Amino acid sequence: MLTFAQFGAGRIGAIHAANLAATGATSLRYVIDVNAAAATALAAKYGARVVDQSTALNDAAVDAVIVASSTDTHAALVIAAARAGKAIFCEKPIDLSLRRVDQCLAAVKQARVPMFVGFNRRFDPSFAALQARIAQGEIGRVEQVIISSRDPGLPPLAYLKVSGGQLRDMTIHDFDMARWLLGEEPVEVFAYGSCLVDPAVGQIGDTDSVMVLLKTASGRLAHINNSRRATYGYDQRIEVHGSKGRLMAGNRVATTVELANSAAVSTDQPLYFFLERYAEAYRAELATFVEAVVKRKPMPVTAGDGRQAIVLAEAAVKSLRTGRPVRLGK
Repeated sequence: MLTFAQFGAGRIGAIHAANLAATGATSLRYVIDVNAAAATALAAKYGARVVDQSTALNDAAVDAVIVASSTDTHAALVIAAARAGKAIFCEKPIDLSLRRVDQCLAAVKQARVPMFVGFNRRFDPSFAALQARIAQGEIGRVEQVIISSRDPGLPPLAYLKVSGGQLRDMTIHDFDMARWLLGEEPVEVFAYGSCLVDPAVGQIGDTDSVMVLLKTASGRLAHINNSRRATYGYDQRIEVHGSKGRLMAGNRVATTVELANSAAVSTDQPLYFFLERYAEAYRAELATFVEAVVKRKPMPVTAGDGRQAIVLAEAAVKSLRTGRPVRLGK
């Protein structure tokens, strides 16, 4: 039985707590959150206790921590958990600052503790199957990756003001997916961005619509398109073109029932948001983390993967600002 302390009792924290309870191989001992009411409610639901950070990290019975609190707290919690010798599951991003991310990685390396970064989309059954078939050589050499990721609507402006911007907050998932599917590290990034959904987003210095191009040293290309508005639901699709063919993974829908009549052929709309769309992925990533800790296996998504996603996000931000492609490492 792996014993956890969880930082964060919000929307993502509730998902992880429920998945911990469902595994049968883990227990949630502590919940820590600045929102006392949320922490108390979540802890009561799963038989945990609400304590402070020091109590949780100094308890030798705690084997691992989940960092699912606000982004600005991730780095400090990761460093503290590493120094306490706990295995770490950290939601993305590790931090919005690359310098701070590097401090986290140094602390984890020094403490020799395992760390997993929550890029849950790698664990979506369809996306995982697509990547496995690429790795098996089914479509030959990868040449192009196209990732479409569109939210059903804008988050509150109060959230956007502290999110780090669309490229760091939303596109970061797609940067990780692009690296994973390309099979090579991008060396050049070019980004376009606009405010097409709400002018208020531009007034706070952000975008709501972006397109990003990535290029690897061998010439493999990836195209990422993001929008904060998709009137038909949560749009999550991937296409990978290779020298021997193409693989695609489409949207998830509530049912596969299709209506055909004289007016049209229609199906259900895509599932509305990430909570529904990636429910299986959240369960699978946590189960993978637990197995890796218990069996002392390498983490499939490492702190280094978290760092590389931030590197690409920073390059995209610079490209958007300058209107020029950005070569990584320069």
